[in-house]
Amino acid sequence: MTTTYTLVPGADGRAWMWHLLAAELRARGHRVITLDLPTADSSGYDEFAEAVGAAVLDEFDRSGQLVVVAQSLAGFHAPVACERLPLPVAELVLLNAMVPVPGETAGQWWEDTGQPQARAEYAVASGREPSAGVDVRVDFFHDVPPEVTAEALAEGGAAPPSALFEQPWPLTEWPDITTRFLQGRDDRFFPLEFQRRLARERLGLEIEEIPGGHLAALSHPRELADHLARSSS
Repeated sequence: MTTTYTLVPGADGRAWMWHLLAAELRARGHRVITLDLPTADSSGYDEFAEAVGAAVLDEFDRSGQLVVVAQSLAGFHAPVACERLPLPVAELVLLNAMVPVPGETAGQWWEDTGQPQARAEYAVASGREPSAGVDVRVDFFHDVPPEVTAEALAEGGAAPPSALFEQPWPLTEWPDITTRFLQGRDDRFFPLEFQRRLARERLGLEIEEIPGGHLAALSHPRELADHLARSSS
């Protein structure tokens, strides 16, 4: 059965971040939908869900099954989009993702979950300075090929809308959709054991470890495609 993967980017918001993974999935005979997310600072759940829904309805031919992949911050808004789609989603795959609870904002999530402490502790364990501020090269691109990193940083990208961090998560419970959680074992921003705890506490799920850091779609696209293909078979 053909699978159509809708790849929803994280805080970067750009479809470009998926280009290597999309090529790997297409080479395996799957369909792929990518999209740029809204950039207006007032854009919140309604606008993000509308953008995802429009991309799916424009490009999904309703043959085979639909899988939505949510990177990082998309763990907040992709489930909302799935709930509002007028067609079934076979699987929601969380990729190095944030997991909300009802009423929580993305701005509150960090302290609610203990992410700053987990990141600092992982830095110490890895021989890095725990008090250093977030450095995109160190925290996100440490395992991405230099030429891909250079292209990503040259392309730039807008900061995610502030509205998305201020609005409470609007769902009363997690969608009734088969959900998987893929987590990079070398993620420096959302460390593996932190994510393992969060997935268990908030979703009752066990994570699937994958190679790579926070941007596994750029650093290990082939391995990530293999994991996605297995999870949707």
